[in-house]
Amino acid sequence: MSNDTPQPTPYAPIGRIPVVEVGPVAEGGRWPTKAVVGEVVPVRATVFREGHDAVAATAVLVAPDGTDHTRVRMRDIRPGLDTFFAQVVPDAEGLWGFRVEGWSDPYGTWEHDASIKIHADVDVELMLAEGALVLERAAAQDSLSGAQRTVLLDAVTALRDSSRPPGARLAAGTSPEVKAVLEATPLRDAVSASATYPLRVHRRLALFGSWYEFFPRSEGAVKDPTTGAWTSGNLRTAAKRLPGIAAMGFDIAYLTPIHPIGTTNRKGRNNTLTALPGDPGSPYGIGAAEGGHDAIHPDLGTVADLDAFVAEARRQGLEVALDIALQASPDHPWVTEHPEWFTTRADGTIAYAENPPKKYQDIYPLNFDNDPEGIYVAIRDMLEHWVEHGITAFRVDNPHTKPLPFWERLLREFDEAHPEVIFLSEAFTKPAMMRTLATIGFHQSYTYYAWRNTATELGEYLTEISGDLGSVMRPSFWPTTHDILTPYMQQGGVPAFAIRAIIAATAVPTWGIYAGYELAESVARPGAEEQIDNEKYEFKPRDWDEAAQRNGLTGLLTRLNEIRREHPALQQLRNVTVHGTTDDAILCFSKRLAPEHAPDGVGETLIVCVTTDPYATRQGHLQLDMSALGLSAGEEFVAHDVLSGQTFAWGASPYVRLDPHGSAAHIVVVGRH
Repeated sequence: MSNDTPQPTPYAPIGRIPVVEVGPVAEGGRWPTKAVVGEVVPVRATVFREGHDAVAATAVLVAPDGTDHTRVRMRDIRPGLDTFFAQVVPDAEGLWGFRVEGWSDPYGTWEHDASIKIHADVDVELMLAEGALVLERAAAQDSLSGAQRTVLLDAVTALRDSSRPPGARLAAGTSPEVKAVLEATPLRDAVSASATYPLRVHRRLALFGSWYEFFPRSEGAVKDPTTGAWTSGNLRTAAKRLPGIAAMGFDIAYLTPIHPIGTTNRKGRNNTLTALPGDPGSPYGIGAAEGGHDAIHPDLGTVADLDAFVAEARRQGLEVALDIALQASPDHPWVTEHPEWFTTRADGTIAYAENPPKKYQDIYPLNFDNDPEGIYVAIRDMLEHWVEHGITAFRVDNPHTKPLPFWERLLREFDEAHPEVIFLSEAFTKPAMMRTLATIGFHQSYTYYAWRNTATELGEYLTEISGDLGSVMRPSFWPTTHDILTPYMQQGGVPAFAIRAIIAATAVPTWGIYAGYELAESVARPGAEEQIDNEKYEFKPRDWDEAAQRNGLTGLLTRLNEIRREHPALQQLRNVTVHGTTDDAILCFSKRLAPEHAPDGVGETLIVCVTTDPYATRQGHLQLDMSALGLSAGEEFVAHDVLSGQTFAWGASPYVRLDPHGSAAHIVVVGRH
């Protein structure tokens, strides 16, 4: 861990006002939790004391320079259980920290006791005199403004004015004006601070963005109608696709591996063991005579062509991500230069990748046991090479098959040297590994979204990933990838593609699609959860003009990205509330951004209700938690659907009718009458 990382105190005596169970904290502060610039970060702690005096707490956000940046009064959100909560918002990148201060609240203690005793006519003058003393102490604080001090001293005068009725004197000492001053600048006794816990703050794109994946060799690929021979597309022809990607509102153009592809054991179409002449092979079988991970496939062009591609992307407002697969084809230069980087079997052969019963004969996995330092340096230098050529994001293939100490070191080094670079973890694996990869440094993580299909499953998953998990793992929702085509997507047709895009784009701040989504490509290879004629093993040029007109998906994707940009509440992760419905196929959730955290100072609440049934119309009533929407139980509100343009009058239980072939969802902005 970097030397500048704030560390929790290894041991300290418990304070007079105990502060325990502070969060969000990763392994006691061993690793920083995460945020981005402008993200609302929830802070919680259990704060209590002996006896019956009132306690309170303050969340303190510590800037990278070590100064206290923000102090926010915490609220007891579970009376009787002493759980205090507040939200803080970092406004710059860097390594921040936060702590919780518990304190005795003499004004709160007096107000509670005085309200009971004076109304019961017990110790009336004594309680009023004690109130005056408390407010005099509060008024003596140097941090008060002149106007604030005047408010408190006027209350002191009123409390001591025996010519007035006791009730009026108490009212003066507990007025809204007095409480507002003490809310802003409280009188704090016996202040007891927790440790300061680290909070790593990244740039906004680490949380909020839209990814578009494509194979550059398919863009501009041409098949000779006479001979059937293919001419590969290249980075120059792929650059022609960038305006279309930008027009749909995506932020990142993500390229599958662009390196030379081996010929030994090259896979043929549909993952067959024998490649026919002209089969391009899988770009994940990296390495050939032309070079390895730091080289570009000759068919795709040169480094100059990549530079031109990156420059065009930037002109279109896009960043470029590169797929990194840390493995080698049998023809990779590493195999002959560093055979110790691979596993040699008893018969002298190098072990290829296996995940029984799956076999990947065209890939040799790296063995990090024999020369971990040599492998580390090679991979670090390779990534540095691509960063020098404008790559600002990496999608990492199967990071869960590499040692965690390797990733912790690499990600820490890049965070220090290149804080702008984002790493997306493609780890469809056990929850502990997914979470730990995120905790030790991956900025974003693929999730189980593709396999959560029912409204109940999705609602539970949204609650999970937006809760404590959201402090370390930023979820990226992908309905499909070049490797994943679930039965839901295979069987649900265009409605399934529309439904899954709506949920992915609104439920979490980061989402992505794989090229061809616009065409609802849904035919699977028999017995597999992936497309037939998989683009991993062949060229697949598409008619994008046809896609724009074919089924409305291009327009939907464009509109979803517009809505995401227009509504800051959708750009946050940890503000999700899942609501009930009377139809078990309807998912409903809301996202709220309070005025004090909104860019415009106004704030907003959005409600998304969407059918999860791609076949039939569903109807029912939503069961809205009005308090989560910032509304009273019986209040009616204006519901403006930013997806359809319609406006409705809704209350706590509005009726909805959702047609997967037409209006599959409402994305509603909550407004006042």
